[in-house]
Amino acid sequence: MMNKQVKMGILGLLLVIPSFLLLFLTVVIPIAVSFKESLTNKEGGMDLSNYKFLFTDKLMRSNIVFSLEVTVISVVIVLIVSYALAAYMRFNKGKLVKWIRNMYMIPMFIPSVIATYGLIQLLGNHGWVARWVLLFGGSGIPRLIFDMKGIIIANLWFNIPFTTMLLGSALAGIPDSVMESAKDVGAGKLRIFIRFIVPLTYKTLLVAVTFVFMGVIGSFTAPFLLGPNAPQMLGVSMEQIFGVFQEKEQASALAFFTFLLCSFMGYFYIRSMIKEEGARS
Repeated sequence: MMNKQVKMGILGLLLVIPSFLLLFLTVVIPIAVSFKESLTNKEGGMDLSNYKFLFTDKLMRSNIVFSLEVTVISVVIVLIVSYALAAYMRFNKGKLVKWIRNMYMIPMFIPSVIATYGLIQLLGNHGWVARWVLLFGGSGIPRLIFDMKGIIIANLWFNIPFTTMLLGSALAGIPDSVMESAKDVGAGKLRIFIRFIVPLTYKTLLVAVTFVFMGVIGSFTAPFLLGPNAPQMLGVSMEQIFGVFQEKEQASALAFFTFLLCSFMGYFYIRSMIKEEGARS
């Protein structure tokens, strides 16, 4: 007869198997197939020619650099704005705080295509902002979309609500007694923020960085509709290589390279979680 511990282990394994199979079919197998295709050259052999193309072709290099620039700038701005909003809602009260709480989640429920189209209508050369500027005697507005700025603005719209929600939950978990005790011993606001608030929200901050980075580096809708023709974000470039030029192997190499970039960010998050679990043990 099996004891209770063995039965619970088997039950736990049975509960995990469906999730593992789903992960294996939808993530592991496509990654493996993409990696194999990325190593296939035009003659049917196996080499690194497709990866060499990524880093030797001038246009592809500019696409990679452009994508990393957009991603890093977007992540930094999203974190600054989201942390400021979350901290303001956590440590303040009043009508403005209530208004922010009621409004900041709205962008999460607007489909990306509709939001992107709205940004075009708002910030385009003949959009609402330009019309109002001309109506009040202005000479027009500088280009805000169809270049790097347009993609970054869209990324802020898409990512600030979710990141604010994450950081707001982390800040809400900080006891008021921690700040009050720090104030009692003479700590100023900046010292409290650096020595107490940031360390206590570091884990959530790392989660936010990881999710925003992955979401931006692999985005397609906003870069396709709001970005320049060249250079392009990796998602748009991948679609062009695969759909227009029919270079499946090169598109697979670009897809696997994008996966490696996301894995690089995920590595720091996983390592941080392992260290935290080790410290607890």
